[in-house]
Amino acid sequence: MLELPFNMTLSFPTLFFKSLPFAKDLEPELLNASIALVAAGLTAAYIYYRKKPKGSLDPKNFKEFKLVKKTRISPNAARFKFALPTPKSILGLPVGKNILVRGRDSEGGEVMRSYTPITLDSDVGYFELVVKMYPYGKMSHHFRQMKEGDSLAVKGPKGRFSYKVGRVRAFGMIAGGSGITPMFQLIRAILENKKDKTKVYLIYANVTVDDILLKEELDRFANTFPHRFHVYHVLNKPPNEWNGGVGYISKEMIEYHCPAPASDIQILRCGPPPMNKAIATHLAALGYTSKMQFEF
Repeated sequence: MLELPFNMTLSFPTLFFKSLPFAKDLEPELLNASIALVAAGLTAAYIYYRKKPKGSLDPKNFKEFKLVKKTRISPNAARFKFALPTPKSILGLPVGKNILVRGRDSEGGEVMRSYTPITLDSDVGYFELVVKMYPYGKMSHHFRQMKEGDSLAVKGPKGRFSYKVGRVRAFGMIAGGSGITPMFQLIRAILENKKDKTKVYLIYANVTVDDILLKEELDRFANTFPHRFHVYHVLNKPPNEWNGGVGYISKEMIEYHCPAPASDIQILRCGPPPMNKAIATHLAALGYTSKMQFEF
């Protein structure tokens, strides 16, 4: 789009209209009204494009982002904060999309994996990843070795899921371990938008209490938005005093804690392959069609 100085934005329609052959045949009132409408449109467009920051991602090429803070949040997971090019920059990642990250494994080989940031474009100047680092994970090795000041190669946006307000009446979300990150991104986008009335029902499975990622944030959302967000934790090895689910996510848990099958709901799932397969079987048995489901 051609970017004009603000004063030129206002004067350009007048010069343009008066130079047209038919302008001299128009009534003065009609000519002035036309000029005013075009001026208003150009001014609004100018302000919109001036205010809308450009995203920092490149869908075709990897770009380097510096790690500015690394915080351990569980025995095998950490929160990584990366700086964007300027303090006013945004990542430019649409809700529901993810990024491709490139690193090195323990033998120096190149590895790539997709991750979903837990930040939104309302978080200016930085983005954050929550990463679970598995003992023999190739990309886990790269993140484990990263120190503040190191850079991470990132490319995007990518992904099959797109979100806009009003997509569904309610989401059922079923996550396991680090599969919480795409859910968390969407939960934030929904709950932090006052115009979005979508309800969210989350079932989140882990091994122990210490393995629950972003528990403080999820519990805060549940307390702040009790009529819009519900979370049900399931643990394989629960503590003695535990009021959540125990074992693996069952068909009965889904039936009780997720919205019933309907054309205006969707069940999202993200977790280890065996879990995803088991959940798909449960959902089919409960009557959820393929259109009512999505797997990240």
